[in-house]
Amino acid sequence: MNIDILTEDQVAQLSHLISTSQNIVITCHHNPDGDAIGSSLGLAAYLWSLGKEVNVIVPDQYPDFLQWLPNTEKIVRYDKHKEKCDMLLKISDLVFCLDYNTLSRVDNMETAMREMKTPLVLIDHHLDPDVPAILTISQPAASSTSELIFRIVWQLGGFESQNKHFAIPVYCGMMTDTGGFQYNSSQCEIYFIISQLLTKKIDKDKIYRNVYHNYSENRLRMMGYVMYEKLVYLKEYNTSYYTITKEEQRRFHFIKGDAEGLVNLPQQIKGLKLSVSLREDTEKENTVWVSLRSVDDFPCNKMAAQFFNGGGHLNASGGRLNCTIDEAIKITQKAIEAFADRLI
Repeated sequence: MNIDILTEDQVAQLSHLISTSQNIVITCHHNPDGDAIGSSLGLAAYLWSLGKEVNVIVPDQYPDFLQWLPNTEKIVRYDKHKEKCDMLLKISDLVFCLDYNTLSRVDNMETAMREMKTPLVLIDHHLDPDVPAILTISQPAASSTSELIFRIVWQLGGFESQNKHFAIPVYCGMMTDTGGFQYNSSQCEIYFIISQLLTKKIDKDKIYRNVYHNYSENRLRMMGYVMYEKLVYLKEYNTSYYTITKEEQRRFHFIKGDAEGLVNLPQQIKGLKLSVSLREDTEKENTVWVSLRSVDDFPCNKMAAQFFNGGGHLNASGGRLNCTIDEAIKITQKAIEAFADRLI
């Protein structure tokens, strides 16, 4: 099966950039998810195998349920080690931008990345990339950036020499960005890639458990509370939404990652087309994080862009509102009404 995504010129350019670089930095978006961390660690494993000095820099904290991934101890957080990260970026020969389409998504790292002179390589699967990269590898149809990392390493001839330290994070990133292969994962190439990753003797069942069965009792109780007490089901619109306030997060001893996957649960309702999550930021005032999930052809990415200052994929998107939770509810209600013809 042909899974190549790079042109001959791109292969030559990327090979040259890597071969002529020794100090390489890999970056991803703020609030890193499984795909951001998985693709970063997968690429790092490949570059380490080539003898490169590689640093993975993330803007801020990533979910606790990803801490088990190999080499997470080597990740450097910008929000905790700004001076070190600024130095690493400054002395780097090459910087990879993974799983984001614009520099604003690296949040507090943006200024440092705009000021440095190091060439950038963008590898991403979101729409409309505008990172000032010397090489842009953008594939919006891909399931995940982790999938792209596999395809690139495969095309560069580097897969055979890789081990579990490459295969585990790449599989994890693909799995998490498709909700356990529930959406955006009908392409046959994805399952060819999985079959190849399995040749590295990874335990896909254990990876699933480590991600989806690795929460606290408090997380489970919060899920039950939200679904019973907070879920608003609008049957006439085949839509649901819920809110999680700061106070409720404190009540359930919320840690980063505890809301992961919660927005998918209402999709178990027969006929539901859209699920929306509204969660107050625990530290910033008047900041609400928005997650959207849909089925079939409902474009929650368009809704995210139009109403929630966000974007993403057809069936999985997100955004952020700078307002109170009550105002966020009103905006959500307006968004649902505006897209009513696609929901009814």
